[in-house]
Amino acid sequence: MPHQFIKFFVLVFVVALGASLLLVPLARALGRRLGFIDQPRPGEVQRRPIARTGGYAILAAFALALLVTLPGFPRFPSEYHHLLGFGLGALAIVPLALLDDWRRLGPLPQFFGQIVVAAIAMSFGVLITNVANPFGGLISFPLALAIPITLFWYLGMINTLNFLDTMDGLTAGVTLIAAGALFLRTLDLGQYSIALLPLALVGVCLGFLPYNLPPARVFMGTSGSMFLGYALATLAIIGGAKVGTTLMVLGVPIVDTALVIAQRTLAGRSPFQGGDGAHLPHRMLAIGLRQPRVVLSLYTLTLVLAYLAWSLHGVVKLYALGATVLALAAILAVIAYRAQVGHKPL
Repeated sequence: MPHQFIKFFVLVFVVALGASLLLVPLARALGRRLGFIDQPRPGEVQRRPIARTGGYAILAAFALALLVTLPGFPRFPSEYHHLLGFGLGALAIVPLALLDDWRRLGPLPQFFGQIVVAAIAMSFGVLITNVANPFGGLISFPLALAIPITLFWYLGMINTLNFLDTMDGLTAGVTLIAAGALFLRTLDLGQYSIALLPLALVGVCLGFLPYNLPPARVFMGTSGSMFLGYALATLAIIGGAKVGTTLMVLGVPIVDTALVIAQRTLAGRSPFQGGDGAHLPHRMLAIGLRQPRVVLSLYTLTLVLAYLAWSLHGVVKLYALGATVLALAAILAVIAYRAQVGHKPL
């Protein structure tokens, strides 16, 4: 890394971490005053009312971290166009999250809101126009194919992070690891201006975790889970698609989300209707693991996958991705069976 860029990397990380540490308690206090409180519900791990406004602090801290680099960090002109689209899409999350915090929107309004957020970024050219060919070169997509692929990618990532947000410290920690892997991968490609984005995400998640680890004092809510999913989806696209890396790092929640959606759909239920204990973290609780151990286990799995995603390339990475999906599906099947049998807490 060129030495003249190091100060910007340090600045972004320090501002992201510091702003998150300072703003999260303020967001918590404001949420309690406004009544934006998450009440315990059947089938959930939560046991007491907790403010669900931490995500607004995450979003604000991320924006502050990037704003301090705009005056002096060298970028290509096209990057400003993409950053504007990314920023406007993130800004559109705020009214949607406020409505959900106020009225608890149903799945359909949230889904349409997610489409609007994704469409804003896509209208500024944030599109998956190609992916790396594991056998060499790139596989390019025409615009007519790139638009639906990108929209599916955004919706998939946003809902994966939303579904993951079922346990204290889980979503922020997994996002931190995923953002760290994207940061290292982007550095490997020499995209130093793009690398500031995942680094800022690492900083804000690290600043949020002290307030969200079990037992949580604040939740990120819709604003947090939606922004983190949106941010990871965008970071995988900007500066050249790193979709394969992101898919592998988030292999655990992606496979879990796909299986839960399939299970609920086959049962004739809405895939967005929770409270059934179908998610992997809940099944791990059911076989007797304590909540901190569940979170630590999923962190460890994500770290292993992040290392593989960063270190493997080409066709080896493709085979590893396929093996990962099969292994995770097998693990989920075993845990589901053991959860039905029932076990004493460990």
